[in-house]
Amino acid sequence: MTDSIEYYDQNAQEFFDGTVGVDMSELYDRFLPLVPDGGSILDAGCGSGRDAVAFQSKGYEVTAFDASRSLCELASEQLGKPVHCLRFEEIEWQRAFDGVWACASLLHVQRANLKEAFEVLLGSLKPKGVMYCSFKLGDKGRSENGRIFTDMTAYELQRVLKDIFPDLTLEIWVTEDQRPNRSESWLNALIFM
Repeated sequence: MTDSIEYYDQNAQEFFDGTVGVDMSELYDRFLPLVPDGGSILDAGCGSGRDAVAFQSKGYEVTAFDASRSLCELASEQLGKPVHCLRFEEIEWQRAFDGVWACASLLHVQRANLKEAFEVLLGSLKPKGVMYCSFKLGDKGRSENGRIFTDMTAYELQRVLKDIFPDLTLEIWVTEDQRPNRSESWLNALIFM
């Protein structure tokens, strides 16, 4: 994942500008009703801070982190509070959040390390918490423009998650990219503890 972090450190402003204004309300409408009013949300791999800002503006208590120091600085300015600079494997929160939001962030974790990333994120949820995650739809791992991508199918995501917690409940659906001039499909999932 190191080269993905280096990419975002070197291209933070361009990435910020291309993502901060994207309308994600359709996804918020599926996730937020599952989080108690005013509840705590961990924005895991927050990128531009777009989603953390949206959740905070709706009255949720938001904690955000990203592995790119440059993106953390930009997101921090957006959010009006510090954004933690962490990798998934450095998470130490336990049963701290009502919801975990991992929008287009776990896709930069190599397939061999996904189980560990899911374990720490799901471990940061309170009982009856919910997690949202998204991946580009596909079945390959690839390197592209200095970034690592792990694409995911519904079957593969279910397999990875059921290996960790056999009793998890999942809701999986596919959406199209909301950014202009992009035609990618995204695999979305809600994971219930």
